[in-house]
Amino acid sequence: MPIKHFLQFNDISKDEFEYLMQSSRDVKARFKRYEPYYPLQDRTLVMIFEKASTRTRLSFEAGMHQLGGSAIYLNTKDSQLGRGEPVEDAAQVISRMCDIVMIRTYEQEIIERFAANSRVPVINGLTNEYHPCQILADIFTFIEHRGSIQGKTVAWVGDGNNMCATWLQAAELLDFKVNISTPSDYNIDPAKTNIKGTHHEWFEDPMDACKGANLVTTDVWTSMGFENENKARRRAFADFQVDTEMMDVANPEALFMHCLPAHRGEEVAAEVIDGPKSVVWDEAENRLHTQKALMEFLLLGRK
Repeated sequence: MPIKHFLQFNDISKDEFEYLMQSSRDVKARFKRYEPYYPLQDRTLVMIFEKASTRTRLSFEAGMHQLGGSAIYLNTKDSQLGRGEPVEDAAQVISRMCDIVMIRTYEQEIIERFAANSRVPVINGLTNEYHPCQILADIFTFIEHRGSIQGKTVAWVGDGNNMCATWLQAAELLDFKVNISTPSDYNIDPAKTNIKGTHHEWFEDPMDACKGANLVTTDVWTSMGFENENKARRRAFADFQVDTEMMDVANPEALFMHCLPAHRGEEVAAEVIDGPKSVVWDEAENRLHTQKALMEFLLLGRK
């Protein structure tokens, strides 16, 4: 079977997405029933981290063990990658010693270069440009609570970052709309997201972006790697906190999501993230289930 990578959301087709959603439902149901399921027995996942993580490491490591395989954690600071070994050389060696690789790093170019020299599937655990595993879990969570996302509206409020870019890719693949509201200096450039630009609209006022939305979602104002901009960002984003007023103008059945970690009182009000419309804990758990389905698919294909 040809090697298939998951480096950005549009690396999968709509048909493959539907398969992953059904597979995610199956593996989650088995997990809830404490039913052993070991399709990846004797397979090894290598997890390479340049950026710190809680949910990404836990969900991939626990998920691989639950599928019968094993997971190895590599931090670039503790490996030759942190001492100047070329990414291409590392890919050649690492991919000969394992079955699948997950990388959480900074530039998308790094993971693209690694995948180009890998003998096994490579998964993007997060880059500055994209966060496809998170959006896979987010949409699965929406489907669990509200059914198909096709034709729905997602309001993105805050930074035009990797999460926003991946939502735009998902919208074009799955035929829903993204209303974007960011400070003008932090808007996303659709030309850099590999999309046609047919399924999103930008709003200066976040209240307008949230009107009638079926899902309101956000992220921290200052992502990893941009800490030196924190003071400027706090000023620029002061009017972009998702609060109860924004949720009140959304669809009455609207959900709230956040990829976490969250800063209550900054990008989201405590009464929103801890309120009845928030599904952030389901969203976080579903990283485990959707990534298990993804790893099984990339290694074994369809059942």
